[in-house]
Amino acid sequence: MVIVDKSGVHRLEIRCCECPNAMSPDIQMFRHRFFPASFNRPKTVFTFRVLNDFLLDSLECGTSAMNYYSKLRRMTSSMFPHLVPDRYRELMRVARQWRQLKTMKWHGFGHRSDNPSTGELALFCPACPQPGINVLLSEDELLDDWKYTRSFVMDGNFKAEHLHPIKPFDEVWLSDGLGFMVGKDRYKMHLAEAADMVEKSSCNNHRAVNQANAARHKLESTGIGGVACARHGCFVPHSMVDFQKGERQATSTIPHSRASRHNMEGITRAVTFYDINCQYNKHFRVRVDRSRFLDMAPQLTIIPGIGLWHIHGHQDSCYVRHASNFIEGIGRIDGEIMETLWARLNLISPAARGMSSPHRKECLDYQMNDSNFCKMIRMKRTLCRKYKLARNGISESGKAFDRLDEAAPSHLKTEWLARERIAQSSRLNDPAAMDEYEINIKKAPSKKEIELRLLEEGNARNAAPSRRSVATWISTGLAIEEAQIALLIETQRLDIARQRDRLQGQIDGFARSALTHLGEGFDADDEPEDLNVDILDDLDDDPADFTETSHTWTNSPELTVIPLPSNLGVDRCRRCMAEDLIPLEMSLREGQANDALHNLRIYLCNKAILFRTTVRQAKSQALKTRAWSQVTSVQQAVSLHASIYTKTRKQMMKLEPGQDQLQKYKPLLREQLKISTAVGDPNARGQRNESLAWFWSVEVDLRGPDQSWNEECEFLLACHIPRLPDWTHAKFTKSIGCGQRHYEIDGGKK
Repeated sequence: MVIVDKSGVHRLEIRCCECPNAMSPDIQMFRHRFFPASFNRPKTVFTFRVLNDFLLDSLECGTSAMNYYSKLRRMTSSMFPHLVPDRYRELMRVARQWRQLKTMKWHGFGHRSDNPSTGELALFCPACPQPGINVLLSEDELLDDWKYTRSFVMDGNFKAEHLHPIKPFDEVWLSDGLGFMVGKDRYKMHLAEAADMVEKSSCNNHRAVNQANAARHKLESTGIGGVACARHGCFVPHSMVDFQKGERQATSTIPHSRASRHNMEGITRAVTFYDINCQYNKHFRVRVDRSRFLDMAPQLTIIPGIGLWHIHGHQDSCYVRHASNFIEGIGRIDGEIMETLWARLNLISPAARGMSSPHRKECLDYQMNDSNFCKMIRMKRTLCRKYKLARNGISESGKAFDRLDEAAPSHLKTEWLARERIAQSSRLNDPAAMDEYEINIKKAPSKKEIELRLLEEGNARNAAPSRRSVATWISTGLAIEEAQIALLIETQRLDIARQRDRLQGQIDGFARSALTHLGEGFDADDEPEDLNVDILDDLDDDPADFTETSHTWTNSPELTVIPLPSNLGVDRCRRCMAEDLIPLEMSLREGQANDALHNLRIYLCNKAILFRTTVRQAKSQALKTRAWSQVTSVQQAVSLHASIYTKTRKQMMKLEPGQDQLQKYKPLLREQLKISTAVGDPNARGQRNESLAWFWSVEVDLRGPDQSWNEECEFLLACHIPRLPDWTHAKFTKSIGCGQRHYEIDGGKK
């Protein structure tokens, strides 16, 4: 008889007891911890030890039956493994039976005559509220309390493919629908009747929506999809399905429906996270009501959510409508834990790709059951660790909220609370009600917008001819200054010569027109020393480094000081009767500073993205060289706009700015131009207490007509709390600082 053991494949003579009262040969072998490959006249047996070892290898290493038996043959004869008896097919059949027996034993069916029903051969989360299992209510408690909210996350895995079976008529099902995978007959009937509602997406062009009906003819299943608990990451029994095409709504609805019925008696509130919930949840109840094979408790309220990683691929409006940060009572959940669970299943997916349909589903069930088991035995340690982190988090977020709360006027807080309650109560029927949480910040006006406003104001009051185009004249001077700074940074000699020639012509024309706007008191032939000279400089350069002798002015137009009011000085403008030009230049300088800071933010973001997507991904020297060339180009643009802002601010200081302008336009330091992780990935771990530089939040118009808006902006800008720009968001963060302990949330929008 061939005996397959963990140590190898052996041939031994075995004789069974043939006494009159002896047990049958197969039972005798079981008693000696041998599993026969057949039960009538067994010629091959497998030891319990080798079967346990194979299941463990399959769980932890994804080892297929072929590779495992090949290893046994080489252990038996390293020189001639091909001469060792081939029992690969017997191993596959016996391993299926062994897996099924152990699963039934673990779930209490080892010595019971009744058969398990749907989902009874699967473990579930021990920490999620389950009435009658881990929830015992007192007399004054109800299951509709927020702390008994169940949270689910849905997702698909397209690496778990399955080829068409070779002999579908010869397949034997051992546990159809008893574990995590939905029963085949009910699922097929549901798909035959279900009809997808195809409609135009109201959000971005998501691949999950576009490829919902993309079929691959060589595959019976393009992947799997299902539901897990969003807080602890345990698969929900009987809520996993195969995808025949993409993530169709018909295929995603049945696991959602099954999960909402699993140990949910009496629970009235559930939160479901899905990558495209903004589209999927629109007609969910309609699909359930139309199907004969779907059911859901009518009193169950389902709140749709989107994971904090996928939410940034949606439109901006989806963030406040579906992000977990704005869902009451949900705690601290990112909604992305399903992505981590697929890693365990992907171990076995390559080996299961060519299996028969029942064998594949049994392997997936076993893998998911083991994943839930590992979660269960580590649950105490995980919850204790999360509680310690959350206890510190509630303290930090509480302090942040207290700072905002102290600065907020009491009458505004009362209004915000009322608006917040209305938004939360209306979010199910009208997700747009959550737009109350949107941050409505007016973009700071650009130089062109300010120039247009000044020209319209001049025409409206019938200004003198010499004053009608003064805004355009000053704007031209600011553009000349920007060209001077760009020329100082230029390194190509031919380009420098061409730009100098062009710039000198612009300066000459600007100086000639100065007589019209500055009056007779200004002489175009004045020496530069007579003006308020401030040579252009970079962030850390000393203006004295650029000071040249008198002959330099005629040869270097980039160093020429043009006759703007800021260069003439306030006193000289008054003597020239050009005092009215000072507020005009100040307004245009503000627009120039706004443009420079806006471009600075754009290029810093571009630099962060280049590092993340190009520099770090470059594998060869050629790719690294090209990547760093792109970074250098972007860095030159950063230096240009930083220099423009620095020059603009210095000129503004000469025009006697007000206190609001001094507070808004602060000095720009070189260390503030460093790239922070919060720029490219604001939700990365450890970013809660990271503060971005002041210019990332400078685009706020504090001079609007609504005084309450001004007050809000003033105290919000005074608190440097990135990612918590409003009082309500801070209040939500305070409430979810503890992962398992919640606080009643009744905050409102700023």
